[in-house]
Amino acid sequence: MQTLQLNSIAQTLNATGVKRVEPIQSLWGGYGELVRVYLHGGQHQSVIVKQIKFPQPTHHPRGWATDLSHQRKLKSYQVEAYWYQHYANTCRANNRVPKCLWLSASSTLNHMTGNKTEINSDEMLLVLEDLAQLGFSVVNSHSSPSIIQACLTWLAHFHAQFMQHSAEGLWPIGTYWHLATRPDEFKALADSRLKQAASALDERLNTCRYQTLVHGDAKLANFCFTPDASKAAAVDFQYIGRGCGMKDVAYFLSSVLTFNAPVSQTNTLVEYYLAYYFATLKQSLKQQQPSIDANALIQTWRPLFSIAWADFHRFIKGWSPEHPKINAYSEALTAQALKQLNE
Repeated sequence: MQTLQLNSIAQTLNATGVKRVEPIQSLWGGYGELVRVYLHGGQHQSVIVKQIKFPQPTHHPRGWATDLSHQRKLKSYQVEAYWYQHYANTCRANNRVPKCLWLSASSTLNHMTGNKTEINSDEMLLVLEDLAQLGFSVVNSHSSPSIIQACLTWLAHFHAQFMQHSAEGLWPIGTYWHLATRPDEFKALADSRLKQAASALDERLNTCRYQTLVHGDAKLANFCFTPDASKAAAVDFQYIGRGCGMKDVAYFLSSVLTFNAPVSQTNTLVEYYLAYYFATLKQSLKQQQPSIDANALIQTWRPLFSIAWADFHRFIKGWSPEHPKINAYSEALTAQALKQLNE
């Protein structure tokens, strides 16, 4: 980051200066970087800065460097900026997210113009709370039962808080893999049964009675934890939007389970975690949204778990046919979803 940018961050946050900058990681597809900035003075010892660069990369990690992919990325950063400006600071202790401290005004995205997203400059700075300073100091690359439950707790409280939300300013349909935004991957899909059912799977999720805000990329890497792994906080809201909460839950479980066991054993484990999620969701709805019939919601969402799994499976099989997430359990659950559609 340039000295001028760092000085602007320090000045905006009433700090006397910058101690040092610590790289965290590059953003997916070459769109910038994530860094931790340590400050002298002021309220914040450190902050997280997401520096987003908009010139279209010429390389994609999996070969999808198309204009459509670029436009989707631009839209995703517009959505994330809107989320942090208008909604993030309303999240509660049980579904904690970093608060937005500053968004560089000279580099914000304009609204969509037709099929294109116009931008005012070639980069944007998003300055966020450092979750490590708030007790969420651990990032886990491997899951455990307590880690999985902490994330499902976060998802349940998040879905309860934003149940029946309008999603104004966010994706009308949340998640990065939904059918309308992935025509190239759909075209590449070789599974004819799944390809034929793709529209019906998508429609079933998008038209269910109960809609909430879904995180849209709720994988393990996008959660931070307390040292005892009892609580989680979430980051990375590029694909937040309206949707059935089962999309988040199915995608999350696909990111933390190993699928080495027989399908029947995996199914038993998944049932356990689903029961945990729904029990937490019911409790949270009672506290946050007492007017919503939690039992009716659960009866609506529970059959959609396999539908949501199959929907993501459809994307994976078109996007990366050799991906390890294509396994016996996913194939079996997808077959169950297709049978549900036929029934």
